[in-house]
Order: sequence, then C-alpha cells, then structure tokens
Amino acid sequence: MSLNYKTTEQTEERGTLHIVATPLGNPGDLSPRAHTCLESADLLLAEDNKRAGLACARWNVKVKKIISLNEHNESQKTEYVLSLLRNGNNIALISDAGMPILSDPGYLLVQECRKHNINVTVIPGPCAPVTALAGSGIAPHPFVFFGFLPRKKNDKEKTLTPYAQLPVTIIFFERKDRIAETLQDVYNLLGRREICIARELTKTHEEYINFYSDEPPKLDNLLGEITVIIGPPLEKARSAEEEIIVLIAKERPHGGTLKEISKRVQIHSKGWSNSEIYAIATREKENS
Repeated sequence: MSLNYKTTEQTEERGTLHIVATPLGNPGDLSPRAHTCLESADLLLAEDNKRAGLACARWNVKVKKIISLNEHNESQKTEYVLSLLRNGNNIALISDAGMPILSDPGYLLVQECRKHNINVTVIPGPCAPVTALAGSGIAPHPFVFFGFLPRKKNDKEKTLTPYAQLPVTIIFFERKDRIAETLQDVYNLLGRREICIARELTKTHEEYINFYSDEPPKLDNLLGEITVIIGPPLEKARSAEEEIIVLIAKERPHGGTLKEISKRVQIHSKGWSNSEIYAIATREKENS
C-alpha cells in the first residue's frame, strides 16, 4: 500500500511538528535555530512538564505552553496534538536530553503526522549515542542502537544473541544498578569485545572508560547517564553446536536439572543463551 505522503507545500495551511534536539548537559549546545523554534512554538511537548520547565530556564528559553507527552500517555494524546496541528498550531517536541524519538516518546506521533499529511521537520543537534560513539575510539560503522536493553534476562539474551557473529558495533543505554550484570551477559553471549562506557556526556564529569569484556573494571560508584558501546567481534564469537553437545555430556554426570546443566555449560561456551543450550540439552536427552 502506498502512503503517498504530501510535500511541505501541500500542507502549508497546517501547523508543523518540530522535532528539536536539546543539550545532553551543556546549555551551550542548544543551537540558535532550536532556541528560536522553542520560543516561537505555540506548544511544547515534553516527557515531564517540570523537568522541561527547569531545562528551558537553564537555556534562557521562554516557552508559551508545555504539556506532557510520554510513554504512558502518547497514544491517548496523539489525536489531540494532531487536531492542534490541523488547526495551524506549530508544535515543538523535545525529550529530557538529546535527540527525541530514538529512545524516547514521539515515534507514534510522528507516524500519525506522516499518515495524515502533517508536516514534520527535525532540528538536529546533540545525540547521546552518536556522541558516545564518536569519542569511544571503537569502530564507528556499521552500528546498531538498542535504546535501553530489556530488563528480563531472557529478553536481553534474545536481543544480544543474534549479534554474536555479526561485525557490528552495538550501542545502548544502561542504568548504573544493572551495568555489572549486563556486562557479564555481554561477555557470556558475545565473547571478548572491546567496550567503552561513556558517562555524563558534555557535563563537568564527562568520562570514557575503555576496557575488554573479559576484564571489566570495578563500577561500584558509577554515576550519571550511561551509554555503552560494544565493539565488533575480536575473535570467533560463537561456539560450534558440536562443542555445546560435548559440554552437555561432560556436565551431566555432575547432576542437576537440565536448566542447571545449561547454566553451567553457558559459562564455558560463547554466543549461546541459556534457553538455546537448554533446547539442545532437552533434544539430546530425548535422543539418548
């Protein structure tokens, strides 16, 4: 089905949705164009009204009105925002920091604007994944960006495992209380990789921490926003299935359930999730 999006000229009687990149931390990174857009917009959409108001004060930006658009209310508020745009209002969308949409709300709104021939334009600027990648010293392309990794271990494994053998750099955000566990998962699933943790980007305590996944540093007091860059494979990243079968056979005499055996096998293998090893162990048991 063809969407047949119309051009800006065909929708000039309507308002425009402006996607506006804002500073990651340093107020000086707000571009003059972004400043003008935020002040002239009839409405500002932000994840949180209070945080947006404080940020605008730091940037010396005077906005007319702010309403929230976040992961909890985006689907409910999209039609209201579309009605404002249809009536000629110009609206700016920001996230808490950096480029909106990438790991923040707004995708559904932009999608609906495109479907209904409402003009959308982007005012580029700060972007945490790209900033971290540029300063990491890790191969810049090709790369894949995940936003935040899933919280559940099985979902995290499903996300990372397909990239065990692909020659790509991986970028994602992580919280300080989960970073140690995630780095262990990265090593178990992806093998030895070059890693960079970038934190507090553009702020006073900006820091890049480079290491290898098999020798992670102590990260007990890691503070601030964290962006993780995982380099492409340095060596064979996935054990052959035959190796997994041999490891399972070696572990069986030590006892335990299939799940326990699978966990032990994963420690001595590369690029296999617990669920994948469990499936092989189950198959081998049925065939024995």
